[in-house]
Amino acid sequence: MSFTEREWVEVTTLGDLIVRAAARHPDGDAVVFPGRRHSFGSLLEAAERAARSLLGLGVRPGDHVGILMPNCMDFIEVMFGSALIGAPVIPINARFKGRELSYVARDADLRLLVTSDIIDQHTDYVEILHGCIPGLSEAPDVYALDLETVPELRGVVLLGSSSPAGMIDRAGFEAAAESVGPDTVHLLRSRVALRDIAMMMYTSGTTAEPKGCPMTHEQLVRTSSVGCERFEMTSADVFWDPLPLFHMSSILPLIGCIEAGAAYVTLTHFDPAVAIAQLRDEKATICFSTFPTVTTVMLNHPDWDPAALSSIRLMNNVASPAALEEIHSLLPDMAHMNAYGLTECGGVVAFTAPDDPPEVRSTTSGRPFRGIDVQIRDFETGDVVPTWERGEIWCRGFNVFEGYYKDAVKTAECFDDEGWFNTGDIGRMDAEGRVGYLGRVKDMLKVGGENVAAVEIESYLQTHDAVAIAQVVGIPDERYVEVPAAFVELMPGAEVAESDLIAYCKGSVASFKVPRHVRFVKEWPLSATKIQKFRLQEQLCEELGLT
Repeated sequence: MSFTEREWVEVTTLGDLIVRAAARHPDGDAVVFPGRRHSFGSLLEAAERAARSLLGLGVRPGDHVGILMPNCMDFIEVMFGSALIGAPVIPINARFKGRELSYVARDADLRLLVTSDIIDQHTDYVEILHGCIPGLSEAPDVYALDLETVPELRGVVLLGSSSPAGMIDRAGFEAAAESVGPDTVHLLRSRVALRDIAMMMYTSGTTAEPKGCPMTHEQLVRTSSVGCERFEMTSADVFWDPLPLFHMSSILPLIGCIEAGAAYVTLTHFDPAVAIAQLRDEKATICFSTFPTVTTVMLNHPDWDPAALSSIRLMNNVASPAALEEIHSLLPDMAHMNAYGLTECGGVVAFTAPDDPPEVRSTTSGRPFRGIDVQIRDFETGDVVPTWERGEIWCRGFNVFEGYYKDAVKTAECFDDEGWFNTGDIGRMDAEGRVGYLGRVKDMLKVGGENVAAVEIESYLQTHDAVAIAQVVGIPDERYVEVPAAFVELMPGAEVAESDLIAYCKGSVASFKVPRHVRFVKEWPLSATKIQKFRLQEQLCEELGLT
């Protein structure tokens, strides 16, 4: 779509967005899970009930509501219920272990935490929370917690079929709504401003712990709206997205579907046979599989039948050029899209267009959305580099957040005086203004779509008594694109096996952060003052026969 000065974007709050969608498409499918679905009208009703329950439990505008669940309808109902009353939501990575969860619960100043007894991928949220929040299971009053390690937390809600110690169960949550009427919910909705914080995502960074990224209603809704334009979405579309709801790759498409009046189709746990059946039976028009960990498994499954999936007009994937070219060749009748983004910049900065030629969509991430500016700057001088030259990606626009939560120093480091945000990513730009993503300046890995700071893994490995120094690099992986590998220098006289260090990480850090390989070193490749990680990476790749 070409841009003219008379085009506009209708920006609302998340609460207004769901109310407007219910008025425009009351009976249309809004959210679809296997065995359960919401129309736009019933989704609004469920969000209103959740909002009344939150208010009945003492949540007020501005209070932080954490959600720790796998993909489920409760997650979506609570998310929009919080938006209606102006309470920012903190979607917590459902793969976090106890140490990470306790940190986020404390750092995010959670007032209420909502979780589930759905055990997904062998993760028991009740067990983890009882283990990482001291005193929770013995709390005398579940409606007024007073815990030293999470001083702001007043309640933990369990939406499920059980009633664990220290938690408000589903019956208690629903009963809390009886004291609050719908009029109160919508009065509060009318007071929410576009620049109020709607959500705070935690993203891995260059520090030892994840960082909170507050995001406004405008940032989320406007980014989703221009994304709808790039996807040419209408109310006739059925958008299939299997990615976790704590990830921007689900949050933005969900908001975009509500904006367009399209159906958002997802599932609790990715299973290729169930996924393919969903795509076929719901007649999906957009397949947002996005990462090779999802796409490749489906394409190699015996149930995959392109003829039965002819309703799909668009597929989104983010991978290396070679991997994208292979996917495109296997599915020549679909339009393929590629993207570049990061949480701090509203989740996405650029998308290719459906009509871009194959070489463009496999080697670039397309043009930034209108209202978003991107520059590629020289690593040393900060000057804008010529077309096609590598440099650091800087971004400015409505999509950029205003700073890290409770970290003014880190925020100041990432912005220049003109409001440009330093993404820390390496890229280039073609003559048509399309962004090409080439890697990370910041020492980060991307494991199956999850951003991981190497220093998080290094810091944990160095808590082992035998480890003196740990350095983590990413190495290529067919399934996850990249996986962590650790190089370790031991304490004098210490002995430990590779398997022991891997086992030490399992169960203590999220599974995607566990090193797949450990190598022991006595001398490090050094520059003048720093360990040269790229040489470690090259060494291991050569050993393993990887490119």
